[in-house]
Amino acid sequence: MIVALALPAWAADRPGAISGYVRDASGIPQMGAVVEVAGSAARTLTVFTDGAGFYSATNLLPGFYSVKVSAASFLPALREKIGLHPGSSVHVNITLNTLLNAMRAAPLRGSTDDDDWKWTLRSVANRPVLRVFGDPAATAEQQGHDLKASLSFLAGSAAGGYGSGSDMSTGFSLERSIFSVDRVGLSGNVGYGDGLPAAVLRAIYSHRLPDGSGPSMAITMRRFAPSDPNLHNAALQALALSAGDDFTVGDVLELKFGSELQTIQFLGHVTAFRPFGSVDLHVSPNTVVEYDYATSLPNTRAEKGFDSAPADLSEADPRVSMANFTTRLERAHHQEVNVSRHIGKNSLQVAVFSDRVADTALTGTGDVTAAGGFVLPDIYSGTFTYAGDTLDSRGMRVVLERKFASDLTATLDYAYGGVLDLAKPDVDLQEARQWITTQRRHALAAKLSGTLPGSRTHWIASYRWINGSALTPVDMFNASPGQSDPFLNVFMRQPIPTLGFLPAHMEALVDLRNLLAQGYVPVMGQDGQTVYLVQAARSVRGGVTITF
Repeated sequence: MIVALALPAWAADRPGAISGYVRDASGIPQMGAVVEVAGSAARTLTVFTDGAGFYSATNLLPGFYSVKVSAASFLPALREKIGLHPGSSVHVNITLNTLLNAMRAAPLRGSTDDDDWKWTLRSVANRPVLRVFGDPAATAEQQGHDLKASLSFLAGSAAGGYGSGSDMSTGFSLERSIFSVDRVGLSGNVGYGDGLPAAVLRAIYSHRLPDGSGPSMAITMRRFAPSDPNLHNAALQALALSAGDDFTVGDVLELKFGSELQTIQFLGHVTAFRPFGSVDLHVSPNTVVEYDYATSLPNTRAEKGFDSAPADLSEADPRVSMANFTTRLERAHHQEVNVSRHIGKNSLQVAVFSDRVADTALTGTGDVTAAGGFVLPDIYSGTFTYAGDTLDSRGMRVVLERKFASDLTATLDYAYGGVLDLAKPDVDLQEARQWITTQRRHALAAKLSGTLPGSRTHWIASYRWINGSALTPVDMFNASPGQSDPFLNVFMRQPIPTLGFLPAHMEALVDLRNLLAQGYVPVMGQDGQTVYLVQAARSVRGGVTITF
């Protein structure tokens, strides 16, 4: 009786496995392909194919999974709703197709085809495709060396205050895969302007160990152009060294941690140490409990797929301001506990958070100079950075995401927390800091994203409302699917047809932020004219990306 009662509970905890082979349309095995096995709780296990194109993901809890395969020169392939029973092993073979073949003909479906098969044509900005073909008799060692590259040309500033980028910029990235477990990369962004240009250059190395952990190291150099003759043409120069690692414990606990050491030279010398980390507890295949600690704002470019990420000038740390001709460096501490639950086509997240941001770098718009020693103007966008007070906030967030179809997703995000705002209206900009206090605000955001079937246009449209004036967003460290910029925003990526013999893929980009110029808080400028402090200034950006 004891054995009979214990057997079902023992069987429910037995892990399973998903394995298979990855080949191209000609049947050639693909070595070094990235295979992402995602559970129903939106957590992903990444493995790589070997020389025979074989992959294996083991120690998986029972439930439903999706398998996505990405490789250089190929479109990503997705297989969904793979049921895994306790202790079972599921064999899933994947056939990859090239962009050229996909443009010639869509995948055929017969009566025996599985409706779970879907070809996805997403932005390949994060996976630029350039494969170096060698001798057909090359060894497996040579075939494991893949080179990826991308190039982007953007016009229009991000209008995010000092250091937000030039009106014209060029971004690039190169990535080399070695033996499918090591990766080295070089990326950067150069902005055009008078004198020496603003630039960011980043080099990174990562390695995947047999136990599944993935340590990485990166070094980043940044230079922002001089902002005002009153600062004696002083340019901000920064050097950052970062390291991180991630690993899992028993396919139940996932840990990610790391830190970045920054040294900044601007009107003096300052340093900053920025640790980060997260712990994910997989309570069930559909439920995850997570704790996050962060000291920098989250990277929001991944969803849009900017080719210049992570070296785009528009969102690059450090965030600096100035008071009495002395550099103020924004220092943040964010802690969060959230619970995510996947229910059918819906995903729900509930989170509580605590934020403390000292010397907050606020954004303003208007004609100002650095003569008083308390603002840092941006010469390209007409915006400036202003040294705000300390934000000390605790709040909560509820996110509901609904996937209506493979090419249409809707998200609702409600947040309640603290923001910085002026306790007294119509004050002088020089005296505004003493009137800045933490106020409680409600924020509600709606976001739609998808891909148009015919033109394959990838688009994101969002609107974020707040119930009062504010100088900073509610829940500014939000990294959930509900994250969006304040007010009305539109983003589009449009594939551009190219000649078949060119080994490149081109896309046009349009990025509109705060299109209606809402949320502007007026203050009196240095010369008696009105300037504004804003959560986000209106910006219009566009350009072309090329991936090889």
